[in-house]
Amino acid sequence: MQKRILVTGGAGFLGCHLCERLVAQGHQVLAVDNYYTGRRENLSSLLGQPQFEVMRHDVTFPLYLEVDEIYNLACPASPVHYQRDPVQTTKTSVLGAINMLGMAKRLGIPILQASTSEIYGDPDVHPQVENYRGLVSISGPRACYDEGKRCAETLFYDYNRRHGVAIRVARIFNTYGPRMNLEDGRVVSNFIVQALRNEPITLYGDGRQTRAFCFVDDLVEGLMRLMNVTEPLDGAVNLGNPVETSMAEIANLIVSMTGSRSQIVFRPLPQDDPRQRCPDISRAQELLHWSPRVPLREGLERTIAYFDDVLSKMHDPVRRVEVARAS
Repeated sequence: MQKRILVTGGAGFLGCHLCERLVAQGHQVLAVDNYYTGRRENLSSLLGQPQFEVMRHDVTFPLYLEVDEIYNLACPASPVHYQRDPVQTTKTSVLGAINMLGMAKRLGIPILQASTSEIYGDPDVHPQVENYRGLVSISGPRACYDEGKRCAETLFYDYNRRHGVAIRVARIFNTYGPRMNLEDGRVVSNFIVQALRNEPITLYGDGRQTRAFCFVDDLVEGLMRLMNVTEPLDGAVNLGNPVETSMAEIANLIVSMTGSRSQIVFRPLPQDDPRQRCPDISRAQELLHWSPRVPLREGLERTIAYFDDVLSKMHDPVRRVEVARAS
């Protein structure tokens, strides 16, 4: 059945991939974005299609539409961007949730919240399960994002209990792939761009801290399956790759795959940076019959090719002329 679907943050990294998948399934899709970190060019394949619309709007202000579903993805997600204006980051998470939940309540429709593994902070439970309450600083530089997302989840649960709003909460772990922002400061994009430019690859701390990297296609599939669950859901669902990789491992892999001459340099670990991050996805496997399918090397190949093309089109003066990928 064709639906009219609202995707807030639709011009962002995750949002644009989700919009493409939803349009491909025959739905009418409205992307809303204020372009703080999202980019209109991310939606270039959809612009002009009759089933797709894009609107410039900040979700901290009310929005009145008639839709059948809401994916609430609006919020800067990389430390570089969310720490640039921490007050606005918190407002986007909290006021954005209030405004979108109000719409869902008025229309009697389901709404999905893109929450985050940062809910868990610097965890002392590993891997992280959904009933773990987290170890989060309320005063550090990451708190605007961590606590903003925690408060948004609280609002979702209260709207469900108080008003019967059908909610889905996805706790998203590190996701990567084409159309990441060139300067967003995230691990994969940083390492790839530095490697393609033969610049020093910056490792923070001793490089032994871990993350679990999920390719964007897998993550979008998980979001869509979560939205389409018909039974009532109690609490959040982790979406991510349960294969843990250290920062040093992925840095060396990217250097090898690009044939880069980059050297690895070490810098002090930023305040409140988590030592480890890896999801327990048992709940997603049981409820959604979902688990990631794209291996890390395959996902990196596709992401490296994207960034190489971007740098080429920019005529980047320090870009390597040719990428020698390892077989």
